[in-house]
Amino acid sequence: MKKIAILGSTGSIGQSTLSIIEKFPDRFAVASLAAGRNLEAAFAQCQRRRPRLVSMATEELADALAARLKQAGITGIEIVYGTSGTVKVATLPEVGFVVSAIVGVAGLEATYAAVNAGKPVGLANKEAMVAAGEILTATARAKNVPLLPIDSEHNAIHQCMRAGERREVKRIWLTASGGPFRNLPLTEFENITVEQALKHPTWVMGRRITIDSATMLNKGLEIIEACRLFDLPPSAVKVTIHPQSTVHSLVEYIDGSILAQISVTDMRLPILYAMSYPERVESDLTFDMAALGHLDFEPPDFARFPCLRLAYEAAERGGAHAIALNAADEIAVEAFLERTIAFSAIPRTIEKVLQETPEIHPATIQQVLELDAQAREIARTVLAAGREIAGVPRT
Repeated sequence: MKKIAILGSTGSIGQSTLSIIEKFPDRFAVASLAAGRNLEAAFAQCQRRRPRLVSMATEELADALAARLKQAGITGIEIVYGTSGTVKVATLPEVGFVVSAIVGVAGLEATYAAVNAGKPVGLANKEAMVAAGEILTATARAKNVPLLPIDSEHNAIHQCMRAGERREVKRIWLTASGGPFRNLPLTEFENITVEQALKHPTWVMGRRITIDSATMLNKGLEIIEACRLFDLPPSAVKVTIHPQSTVHSLVEYIDGSILAQISVTDMRLPILYAMSYPERVESDLTFDMAALGHLDFEPPDFARFPCLRLAYEAAERGGAHAIALNAADEIAVEAFLERTIAFSAIPRTIEKVLQETPEIHPATIQQVLELDAQAREIARTVLAAGREIAGVPRT
């Protein structure tokens, strides 16, 4: 029986993880949960799963959850809060696997703590690898701890790379749907609305990641993540537009063979793969081969998606530039969602922040967090100065 800690238990990945645990009660059990700010969902999870430990975002929310549990007659669950609480969730002694699914860098300290404590980690949070991948991978090697990607593209690569040695890999191919604006004329990008950008053609995701998919910054973050996870230079990580999202990624070997991973577009499959690794577990997540009737692949348009170019540049420079790429995007996307900047201002804001970012390679998680905070402040300054405020389209 493998006991699971879930960082981000009330989000989509967290809920999918809980459904996998419920599907395989002989294999997995809930040990601890980091539930953030969703009090109702946290209470429901405590009622149903009875974890030993739950962390909430704040002391007030922790007190409120404790009161709800007491009123319901539920005992035996320790309630903690804040960053220290999330770290405790990730490092509980009986935990045998940690699912890291907290959006942004908020879960970085807990993810690092889990790796440092020798816990295998399933990474659904690409921001952690983008911001601190150099530190996380070095620590994982030192502790002999597997970092198993849950992100569908990197999970696909991990599966394909089991067919050969690392030295036999020529390059990897990350597939991308192209988002909702793959064929939109460039002249119309200034008029893209929030509602249009939130209509992803393939996946149902959170608001930030949906906007990142529309700008393809999400794929840019995946480029950096792939470099760290698989020890590859940026030149060996390619992107191909694949609107059907049937092929999740490909690995090209030096002899000319290309292996592709194909499956249903359901995040439960990569979650189950990571939690069960190195085994494969029989499931009902079957794929309809009729979907292979038509597959398209095309190169990305860097003029249409400048965030991809910026990501490759940040991947080459690493360190503070990778941190700044993610931080600046988060601030710019928030501004777009609040309708204070245009869609096309997102990459312009990121580029300005990268231009002001120093050449630094942090050695500690604290330094990573400091550089992240600095980049966010630069982004806010750029926006406050009005340099990126453009005509925001009306709905």
